[in-house]
Amino acid sequence: MIKNAIVPVAGLGTRLLPATKSQPKEMLPVAKKPIVQYVVEELAGAGVQQILFVTGRGKASIENHFDRDPHLLASLNAAAKEDLIDELDFENLKIHFLYTRQSVQRGLGDAILCGEPFVGHDPFTVALGDSIVGLQGRSTICARMSEVYDQHQAAAVIAVEPVSAEHVSFYGVVKPDSEGDVFSISDLVEKPAPEDAPSNLAIVGRYVFAPVIFDMLRRVQPDKRGEIGLTEAIRMLCETGRRVVGVKLQPSEHRYDIGNYQSYFETFVEFALADPQYGAKFRERLIKILAVE
Repeated sequence: MIKNAIVPVAGLGTRLLPATKSQPKEMLPVAKKPIVQYVVEELAGAGVQQILFVTGRGKASIENHFDRDPHLLASLNAAAKEDLIDELDFENLKIHFLYTRQSVQRGLGDAILCGEPFVGHDPFTVALGDSIVGLQGRSTICARMSEVYDQHQAAAVIAVEPVSAEHVSFYGVVKPDSEGDVFSISDLVEKPAPEDAPSNLAIVGRYVFAPVIFDMLRRVQPDKRGEIGLTEAIRMLCETGRRVVGVKLQPSEHRYDIGNYQSYFETFVEFALADPQYGAKFRERLIKILAVE
């Protein structure tokens, strides 16, 4: 079981302006929870005990969200609002939260490098803070990746999902060396054109790494924007003979990438429809709206 996780949340979220001007995109609500809460609950379910958030300017609300609020709890208790107290159960997760700041935007690879003092010599999970895996965040992918890491003595384990040919250019895409739900990876390409993609298996924002990834990240040359690419560091693992393994999401574990308004709106509606308390009435209302159109 892997106990440590890094959650990068320093991105500016410019594709979701103006909503993200003063609000971190990771804190935008999807149905009843902010995006990053689904991510944290997924990691907790996989046995993670410590999470390092790599933050940036304007991200203090993430820290506030996962901190206990005794005044709010006292107010709810005084008003006998037990149902609302239950909504704060996530505050009782057995996870130790830590925070560090990526003061300059230098890409995902640099954000992970910020976590080296936290990780030390132990393996760790990386979960992107703007991606939810599974409807309502129900997923076992991180737990399965942890098992694969141990079984294969891997340097990296990467979660992937099949995507259509027209969408491969939005993601990092892996080159598999074998068939099946768990397979060796020999190469990766960042946002390839459809004709250049080595497969249709896109990286979905969940990784498990051995600490050797930090050595690779330090060797990566910044791109023209000054960013250190994680994909390039993983390619170095492949080139130096380290074992890199892919794990496919199960059919029920679709990745919800909240990177633009189209995906955000679609995710919000799908999660709202699945809400056990409000989903049925929302569906009725949505049917009426669509019927008028």
